[in-house]
Amino acid sequence: MLVKKLRAIAMALALGTAAVAAAGALTVTSAQAAVRASVGKPLQAAQAAAAAGNYKQAMQYVNQAAGVGGLSAEEQKIIGQMREYISVKSGGTVGVDSAVGAQAKFDTDYRAGRFRDAINDADLLRKYGALNGANMVIIAQAYYRSGDYKGCARYAADHSSLGPDMLELQVRCAYESHDDAMMRDALVQLVGSTGKPEYWNQLLKLAESAKGLSDHQTLDIYRIKFMTGSMLGADDYFVLAQFALQYGFAAEAQAVVQKGLDSKVLSGDRAMKLLNLAKSTYANDLKNLPRTIAAAKAAKSGDLLVKLGEDYCGMGRYKDAVDAIEAGIAKGNLTDVDNAQLRLGQAEYGAGEKAAALKSFSKVDGSANDKMTGQLWTLYVRAH
Repeated sequence: MLVKKLRAIAMALALGTAAVAAAGALTVTSAQAAVRASVGKPLQAAQAAAAAGNYKQAMQYVNQAAGVGGLSAEEQKIIGQMREYISVKSGGTVGVDSAVGAQAKFDTDYRAGRFRDAINDADLLRKYGALNGANMVIIAQAYYRSGDYKGCARYAADHSSLGPDMLELQVRCAYESHDDAMMRDALVQLVGSTGKPEYWNQLLKLAESAKGLSDHQTLDIYRIKFMTGSMLGADDYFVLAQFALQYGFAAEAQAVVQKGLDSKVLSGDRAMKLLNLAKSTYANDLKNLPRTIAAAKAAKSGDLLVKLGEDYCGMGRYKDAVDAIEAGIAKGNLTDVDNAQLRLGQAEYGAGEKAAALKSFSKVDGSANDKMTGQLWTLYVRAH
């Protein structure tokens, strides 16, 4: 960044009565019409002092040139360019009175490992209108590299609207400071704005580690892993299929194992035994389906109808699922109202009713893990 600034200034000084070589040498010729000798000679001396590394002396010569009365617009321009040139060349140690100088100091502090100084340079950058998004990301990096992970996470969160680079820093710093809530918030934003599998992987892994997670909530997390292509090998397929069988959703278990076999992720006796178990259980479920429906309708609570609807989802019968779950909710006396809303949203999405699904998920307002599960479903539905 500093080299770019030097080149930019060099080009600027090449205009009118000043020229600067690529290495940074400046030549001011007082014989050229726009600059008087009383201005040109101090600037020549300033250039020589800067070349020798005596930046304070160089700036004194610039101030001498600036003190000459009746400066023309061209002379003022050359003096201003020389100030910026010295400020940049000195790394912002002298003459910081412009955006270029402030940027030079900030760049130099960061590159020299003076991370706390770089963080404090934010005020200087702001003063001269140079506090842009790129610099804010570097300030967050300065927090991180200084080991101030909490400060980094807070700063990144406050400026998360700057996009993925800042959000990734928020994730990294929140992880280092053991702030799962802030880490999840950043990942939710990354998933929502990019939909990238790597962010889904991180978000779902974090969700799996939530304290007090129920088996049913874990099943939902694995369902979303399956749908987003975030399954991490054979174990994830086995876990999802076994959870589905545990809850009585044999059709879903069969589909999961079959997908694992088709994609060559699953193979061998264990997978075939699980597939055969899912198939035989599903066949038996279909045989008994009329009795299952009758029992669900006759029950005093709507729990069995909600469960029937969830099973219909695994069968791909989403319209039947919506009808069953809505009937269960209408019947009332539910053991878990939030679960019913999650199942309704799941069924509505499968039936192509995205708006209705999002509305159902928004009604999940129980435990923190219930809300998290609803949020994961919402993210998925919005992205697909």
